[in-house]
Amino acid sequence: MNVGFIGLGHMGMGMAANLLKARHQVTVYNRTHEKARALAARGAKIAGTVSEACQGDAVITMLANDAAVESVVLEFEGVLASLRPGALHVSSSTISVALSGRLNEEHRNYGHRYVAAPVFGRPEAAAAAELTVVAGGEADALEAARPLLAAIGRKVFVIGDVPQAANLVKLSGNFLNGSVIESLGEAFALITKGGIDRQRYLEILASLFNVPAYNIYGALIASGQFEPPGFAAPLGQKDIRLLLAAADTLGVPMPVASLLRDRFLTLIAHGGERLDWSAIGGLAAKDAGVAAA
Repeated sequence: MNVGFIGLGHMGMGMAANLLKARHQVTVYNRTHEKARALAARGAKIAGTVSEACQGDAVITMLANDAAVESVVLEFEGVLASLRPGALHVSSSTISVALSGRLNEEHRNYGHRYVAAPVFGRPEAAAAAELTVVAGGEADALEAARPLLAAIGRKVFVIGDVPQAANLVKLSGNFLNGSVIESLGEAFALITKGGIDRQRYLEILASLFNVPAYNIYGALIASGQFEPPGFAAPLGQKDIRLLLAAADTLGVPMPVASLLRDRFLTLIAHGGERLDWSAIGGLAAKDAGVAAA
């Protein structure tokens, strides 16, 4: 398939590279052109503008937040104005439920197909095509997107014909990951102050909770290694903010999410904007007056 890819951050680089490995024709665009050059060596075409990346059968966007998506998709000569009728936009960005709903309506008005397909996984999973994809959209759009999603992920879950439902699932999943991080941080603070070896405790956790969230974030918290960030703290704070906005719209109290919002704000207020989001797991140790690692 002839596909454009917009957004070559930590996740986007691996995703675009895997589309090339799957023998799709890929045109890449990124504000920082240096990132695109690495993919050009693998066979990608570099677009000078967003519009140039939207001339094929489909375009995938993988951007940081609502503002970036709005700028790339909705502004003059953006994705919306540049896609031909019948072409496909796959949005893999973690964005608000409200914006995803708006994109769906706008694409429908322009005669485009739209799929929301946010992903679970860190940069190493993106590079290995091991992402978990949650997709929502009309049946024909999902069918058109299937070869692209298969190239970037190990598992694709179709959530239904309403695209923004996929974004709600993504935000809920990140809430659960954040809750695990906070719980792990508190547990590690407790056992550390009690004189228990952190690495030995990590081995015990692996036998009790042998799942990626505990294994990945437990190891980061045990070591206190929060740099370089695989998923930066401001992005985690953004996701919890979007989750709470969705909860407010749906009338769902989420007291743990409110706690997580405050933990992220505390971390960032104390200079943690360059740290991995798992660094909120180190706050409990500071609160307890013990070394984080």
